[in-house]
Amino acid sequence: MNNTSQYELTIVVPIYNEEDNMQRLEQELTAFLPKAHVKSCVLLVNDGSKDKSLSMIQEICERHTDFFYISLRENKGLSTALKAGIDITESRYVGYIDSDLQTAPEDFNLLLQYAPDYQLVSGIRAKRKDTPFKRLQSKIANGFRRKMTGDTATDTGCPLKVMWTDYAQRIPFFDGMHRFLPALMMLEDGKFKEIAVRHFPRIAGVSKYHLWNRLVGPFKDCFAYRWMKKRYIRYEIAKENLMHHS
Repeated sequence: MNNTSQYELTIVVPIYNEEDNMQRLEQELTAFLPKAHVKSCVLLVNDGSKDKSLSMIQEICERHTDFFYISLRENKGLSTALKAGIDITESRYVGYIDSDLQTAPEDFNLLLQYAPDYQLVSGIRAKRKDTPFKRLQSKIANGFRRKMTGDTATDTGCPLKVMWTDYAQRIPFFDGMHRFLPALMMLEDGKFKEIAVRHFPRIAGVSKYHLWNRLVGPFKDCFAYRWMKKRYIRYEIAKENLMHHS
């Protein structure tokens, strides 16, 4: 048992070289926690940052009892940091938000309304504040992914999600899987819902993602998903006698 078991929702925040965003991240998340519809904590996942992010994370956790952290030995990317946070979470729900705060923590409450009925509730970035080129890349990648996976999701790249922890821990993870959460949930017979959330321009720091991992990576990952879907193992035990004492 770890401290997250005392909460209903653990908000996982992957962090890689975000020292310029840490102060704002602390302010916005501490402001949100008292307003959260369920008892919530924050799990900061340091993804092998090379700047002052880790020491700033540790200071934040010392200042606030509802903040925790784990630190990965080396930088492994968003999907790995997210999986590490999910794997260690013991609350009923696990949430995800990006450290650049282009989405608002308050909007977790919009998603939480539907969390009892849907294993994945994901934001859709309404009035997206990105460059036209970035939006075009996402549109192409989303369209291709929908065709390949049949998941019907509109905006899998939205960095605001709430999942049932037990489902999130069961789905197969691979690098790039953060774009495939609705499709991966479908493998476990999970249901997903999308809710419009606010979207803001990035204020500090720089995006760690570029054309290669917005377009080329997702195309390759679609084929990996199709391969996995055909070979995915799922079963339910109908009877057993392992629990019976002689």
